[in-house]
Amino acid sequence: MSVEQRTARLHDTQPIAEAHRSPPPPGRVTVLSLLLIFCGLLVLVSLWTLASEDELSLGRRPWQNLKKTVAEMSEPSFLRVWFGDTHAEARDADGKVLRVDDQQANERRYLAGVGRALWTTLRIATLGTALAALIALPLGLLAARTLHAPRPLFWGAKAVLDTMRSIHTLVFGLFLVGIVGLGATAGILAVALHSAGTLGKLLAEAIESLDAHPVDAVRATGATGAQVFFLGVWPAVLPQYVSQVLYVWEFNIRDSTILGLVGAGGLGLLLSEAMSLFQWGRLATLLLAIVIMVTAFDAVSRAVRRRLV
Repeated sequence: MSVEQRTARLHDTQPIAEAHRSPPPPGRVTVLSLLLIFCGLLVLVSLWTLASEDELSLGRRPWQNLKKTVAEMSEPSFLRVWFGDTHAEARDADGKVLRVDDQQANERRYLAGVGRALWTTLRIATLGTALAALIALPLGLLAARTLHAPRPLFWGAKAVLDTMRSIHTLVFGLFLVGIVGLGATAGILAVALHSAGTLGKLLAEAIESLDAHPVDAVRATGATGAQVFFLGVWPAVLPQYVSQVLYVWEFNIRDSTILGLVGAGGLGLLLSEAMSLFQWGRLATLLLAIVIMVTAFDAVSRAVRRRLV
């Protein structure tokens, strides 16, 4: 084929290709435009009302305070294990020696406590996520429209999932500490109740997004409802559900670090203590420990999810 023939053929196929490029549906453009306008107005109204209530103040000497805090946090307390003073003297206002501390020994004891708190946080997130997965499974099945559950059960499951998802883990923690007392049990239940709402919604949406043809083929053979679910729905949705559980588990490890603020176990108590006493070096150590733990788990979780999907 000559160059002229190829050029003519290319020109002939361009209108066909352009015809296949359909513009976005006008409904979608309208919805996006309205959404952008609404979000823009909400941002402007929020800024204006907060400014009029004098709620956008940065306080006194914000930059000096930031500089001081960053300077203190740039020396994490764990460095004292190697560079701490083994005979640090604590003096009163008159210069009298009150006590002599071994900073290296004190920091080793503190890091042992951090390790125990990290282990508690991991256990809270793990058990809370496992319990959430069990709670979310029946609720998610009932809330999936394509499974055609009875209307009262469908709306009841949807209401329960929406309620659990709308209440933050910390609020659940405050509530449960008053019921079961201080400790890890309150943290586990708080994580489970909030996460079950998220997992149940994700499971229902995963079921609704399945290709209906394989399910209809199983149903056409005269299979019962349970057989349709276990043969047509569950094998297709299981990998996605496991991936979702891993993702929520990963999120709960981050979320569980603050549950100690309300007495539900984990790192939160140490974080609260460091911030209330302005111990920025120890706060830096805690934040580094959280970042290392979350980063390591993120890498493992992402690798597993990649093989499941």
